[in-house]
Amino acid sequence: MEQHKKNYTLPIIMMFALFAMISFVTGLANPMGVILKNQFAVPNWMSQLGNAANFIAYAFMGLPAGLMLQRIGYKKTALAAVAVGFVGVGIQYLSSLAGESGFAVYLAGAFVSGFSMCMLNTVVNPMLNTLGGGGKRGNQLIQFGGTLNSLSATIVPVLVGYLMGNAASATIGDAAPAMFIAMGIFAVVFVVLLSMRIPEPYGVTSEKKAERNEHSAMSFRHFVLGTIAIFVYVGVEVGIPNFMNLYATSDLGISATVAGALVGTYWFLMLVGRFAGGMIGAKFSSRAMITTVASLGIVLILLAVFLPRDIMVSMPVFREDISFGLFEVPIGVMFFVLCGLCTSVMWGGIFNMAVEGLGKYTSAASGIFMMMVCGGGILPLVQGVVADSAGYLTSYLVVLAGLAYILYYALFGSKNVNRDIPVGD
Repeated sequence: MEQHKKNYTLPIIMMFALFAMISFVTGLANPMGVILKNQFAVPNWMSQLGNAANFIAYAFMGLPAGLMLQRIGYKKTALAAVAVGFVGVGIQYLSSLAGESGFAVYLAGAFVSGFSMCMLNTVVNPMLNTLGGGGKRGNQLIQFGGTLNSLSATIVPVLVGYLMGNAASATIGDAAPAMFIAMGIFAVVFVVLLSMRIPEPYGVTSEKKAERNEHSAMSFRHFVLGTIAIFVYVGVEVGIPNFMNLYATSDLGISATVAGALVGTYWFLMLVGRFAGGMIGAKFSSRAMITTVASLGIVLILLAVFLPRDIMVSMPVFREDISFGLFEVPIGVMFFVLCGLCTSVMWGGIFNMAVEGLGKYTSAASGIFMMMVCGGGILPLVQGVVADSAGYLTSYLVVLAGLAYILYYALFGSKNVNRDIPVGD
């Protein structure tokens, strides 16, 4: 029994690093949307295709990633994910050299990167939960990992916004340094991970032991509704900052650097919220937390959309010369930024409620959950169509509807009404 008391500090640090990489690469799609819109003169919905390609890859890779965990283990799956991520970002860089076909090449790179992000997510979440011993401690580690995820997401839009300079004339090549950084980090992580010993929580199962069950994870109503909630949540989380960036640079005429700083502040507030969630997660239920933040999010979006644009507030931002100071923006932008506090704890809370009481069906449920992350690509496309036809602010009604569903799930849909289904081994 002594082996169960091993020090897992180094594996935990590595999982935190991978958590940060997921956000860094995914976050590239936000400022790249502004570049694609201007460089290729495409409508708003097409500017979100890179983001869509990244997230839709989850729909294809969710279940295969789960099977990889079972067949080759956590370490090999993570190594494969890092290698695929390196290739995906490399293809995105090559799009800067492809001329008129650069748009299609970039989308291909974003799609390949999405495979990597899905594989990493499949590894990192259950691994941190296991290294923490499950329960509240496992949830706490996931929340703390989420803070690094948000820190990385905070840096990306600020960095790329600075590299872009004038958003109207920026090209994919201007973002190349950020892509080189991502590829460099992937290379370092691969080498370090290769030399580390990573515990295998459930072991590798090479034999094809197909146990037939009368039920599945999809037999639980609260899980089915939870998969819809996670689909909606990721779309909400991504849509708020993506369209705030487009709104700021296109409608308000704000520079790419300042707009990137505003988006970075949104992700920074997600970091703050996740850190706070990790601290108080042992005291409040997921249902109470999600009910609170979904309700607050609805209020913030309503204020952001309907308050007059001539009401101005000062917000701290980085300027074009990297000086730090206050910048006046319409008050609605501030409320969009504050939504980062609301979206911060939704992933962990929804996941926790959705898999409650699933027992032996939890592993399969995790793969299905990963597939539903594709909502981060599909809902922003819908929001883009609304933005093209009715304006950026009106497009946030899509976000509002998503938050309303999440509130419904927390209050009613998350209750397990299928307790009669046996979930033991």
